[in-house]
Amino acid sequence: MKLDAIIFDVGNVLVDWNPRHLYAPLFQGDTAAMERFLATICTPAWHNRLDAGESFAAVIAETIALHPEHRALIEAYDHGWPRMFRGAIPGMPELLAELAARLPLYALTNFPGEKYGDFRASFPFMGLFRDVLVSSEVRLTKPDPRIFHLAAERFGVDPAATLFIDDRADNVAAAARCGFLTHRFTDPASLKAALAAFGL
Repeated sequence: MKLDAIIFDVGNVLVDWNPRHLYAPLFQGDTAAMERFLATICTPAWHNRLDAGESFAAVIAETIALHPEHRALIEAYDHGWPRMFRGAIPGMPELLAELAARLPLYALTNFPGEKYGDFRASFPFMGLFRDVLVSSEVRLTKPDPRIFHLAAERFGVDPAATLFIDDRADNVAAAARCGFLTHRFTDPASLKAALAAFGL
């Protein structure tokens, strides 16, 4: 089947993102304590509030009030944000450049709006996308089906001829239910094989 467009997720598809990159040094090797902190205080659900458009200042202030003994660690989620990234996934910027010469590329990312401008400036390959839908801008996050319908409308694409690529199984499943072709990203080699099956 011929593809008309591709929509990429960003974190852990194009760039290596993980709060543990920031927190491992702060916890000085105490992995168990770090995991408790990320499982009970700065959790994925907590982070999703930032992706959905709540401000860092408000969310962090609220969390410090609940856990004042962890104030410095909670504040680090804001000022230490760039240290959660370890650069581009090897090979992905080059693959993006190849694909951008052949068909329209878009991105759909769960991302805090306050941080997106600096992130985009740090990764010039983001300029290869014709448009990027950032969750915090529309106050919807994947895997909410509404953000996939919005992406199709905003990008002007037909889901049945558009490949959506994401590393999370729940996001891939939601996109499939919305009519998109999908690929769950694990590594560039597997993605290249999937693209080859579409004739790319």
